[in-house]
Order: sequence, then structure tokens, then C-alpha cells
Amino acid sequence: MRTLYFDCFSGISGDMVIGALIDAGADPVQMEEELKKLNIDEEYNLSWGKVVKNGITSTKFHVILTSKSEQTPEHSHSHAQEHSHGHSHEHEHSHGHSHSHEHEHSHGHEHNHSHVPHSHHSSRTYKQIVEAINEANFNESVANMSLAIFKKIGEAEGHIHGLPLDKVHFHEVGAVDSIIDIIGAAILIDQLGIESVQSSAIPTGSGHVHIDHGIYPVPAPATLEILKGVPIASNDIRSELATPTGAAIAAVLAETFGSLPAMTVESIGYGAGTKTFENHPNVLRIIIGEIQ
Repeated sequence: MRTLYFDCFSGISGDMVIGALIDAGADPVQMEEELKKLNIDEEYNLSWGKVVKNGITSTKFHVILTSKSEQTPEHSHSHAQEHSHGHSHEHEHSHGHSHSHEHEHSHGHEHNHSHVPHSHHSSRTYKQIVEAINEANFNESVANMSLAIFKKIGEAEGHIHGLPLDKVHFHEVGAVDSIIDIIGAAILIDQLGIESVQSSAIPTGSGHVHIDHGIYPVPAPATLEILKGVPIASNDIRSELATPTGAAIAAVLAETFGSLPAMTVESIGYGAGTKTFENHPNVLRIIIGEIQ
């Protein structure tokens, strides 16, 4: 059985998942084409390239919004340092993705005033997201994975804020970058022919994080709610290691949580996070192989 294992030694986020899948051999250009079915491609540009994190070459995936709106809170803290220290490595090690840098540097902001206002993609309702996925005509596997992940996040947000699912507004995961992270991950997992998913325990980090409603402890309430029933790993890193999007991808897709299963390894991928830590590489490792 073709199995994917999430080795979350430095946590998990949506962009780390996509970076790792691309690094393991998935086709990001095909993903980019599939994502156009959502009819929101004027709102973003995508880029990916090689970076080195504490000695490990990995793939960094970026969603660049094409309006002047602020990025959503989940992503403002996870992508805040993206442009200050990510690019020197990316140019140094990037091979064959010249189009991705074209998007990023030459016309990443050309659509500034031509389409949706800030309010449109800083807050989408759960119902709007479900409708967009259903109308996009993705294949059944991609649609089901995407809908299940959004439902997990929506239920967690609803529980925290005391709202029924259909009243939940996705301030933190409804923005374009998180829609891309979730549906893009589903597209790439389907593309790779993955039949089952397993994961390590999820380290959440510690400390505090700034989100929509103020300063919250790590793990943020929504992340912790999403990880109910999932083994959490302890570590002493004072940073948010698992975002709600990353936590939901693992919680929904992984059938079991534990150590690396016995398998014949076929491919390995490293997806870079935005932050850089002094003593360990901030990457998500995925291992794909056959379990007999």
C-alpha cells in the first residue's frame, strides 16, 4: 500500500506540507492548473524554490496575494519573515522554477486594484468555501479531502467562538493562502497516488502568538481543538510549530500516529517553514513508500 508518513519533528503548517510534497516529486505546475478551477487565481501568485535550513536542502512554497490586503493572522505570523531571509537561499539553490520567481518578483502585485476588495478574501464563510470546492469539479478524492479538512477547522473555530458551523467566518483560514494550502495539498497527495497516511506525534511549540482576537497561548485554541485525539509531542521551542491548517491536514488525513512504519522507501521530501531556529532545521519531512 502506497503510504505517506508525516515526520513532524519541527511541527507542521500548510505551506510546509506543500513544499514537502513538491520536494518529494509532486508536480506543482499541474497543481497550479487544477487550482484555477476555483476561479480565484487573480487573487494570488504561487512560487516555490530550494532553500537550505540548518544544512538541509528543502522546498519553500509561497502564496503571494495580489491585493494590498493584509495576510490573515495565521499566515501573518507564519510568513512574516518570508521576505527578509528566505530569498537569498532560494535564488542560490533554485533549479528549473524560473517561472515561479517571475510570478514572485516581476508581476506578483500587478493586480492590486483590479479585483476583490480586502473584505472579500479576509473573511470567507464555511458555506462559501464548501460551495467553491463543490463548484470547482475537482475529482472526488481531492474534493473529499479538502472538505473534510475545512470541516475540521470550521468545527474547531465554531466550538471556540460558540457558533454553529454555518455561521463560522474563516478569518484565519478563509483567506486565499490557506485555501491554496489545503486544496493544493489534497491535489498533490491525490496526484502522488497515496493510499494511506500516517504521522508522527505533532509538536505544537510553546509561548504566545498574535492572532485575530489578541495574544493567545501556543498552541492556539483552534489548533488544540483540532488536535483532540491526536498525540502531541513536547519540546521546549518557544514558537508556534503547528498552525491550524497544518494540524487539520494531519488530524484528518492520518489514520494512525506513531513512529515511522516498516516500509520500502520510494521518495523523501523536505518542506521548509518560514522561521529559522538555531539548533534544528525548521522543515517538515515526508516519507513515501510501500507497506506490504
